[in-house]
Amino acid sequence: MRILVICGAGASSTFVAQRLRSAAAASGVHVEVAAGTEDTLAGITEPVDIVLVGPHLESEFQRIRTVASAHESIAVLLPPDAFEDRDGSRILQLATAARAASVTE
Repeated sequence: MRILVICGAGASSTFVAQRLRSAAAASGVHVEVAAGTEDTLAGITEPVDIVLVGPHLESEFQRIRTVASAHESIAVLLPPDAFEDRDGSRILQLATAARAASVTE
C-alpha cells in the first residue's frame, strides 16, 4: 500500500510518516509512505493508494479529496488528535481500513 501524508508545510506529515513506517514494520504490513504538502499531491507522478490529510487542513479537505480522486487515490482526513498517536498504530489502522473499504466498493 502506498501512502502520502500531507500537511501545511511538511513537518507534521514527516512525523506521521515515520510513525506509520514503524507501525507497519511492527505489524508486518508492507507500506511505502511519503510525506509532503498539498503541492506534493498535485505533482505526484506515481499513484498512491491513500492520501492522509492533516487535521489542520480540514477546511481544504473537499478540494484535496477532489485532487486525490483525480489521481485515483483515497483521501482520509486525520482526526484532530492524530499527532498523539505516538506509535502510528491508530493511523495505520485508519489507512488500512480506508484501503479495504475502497476494495469492497
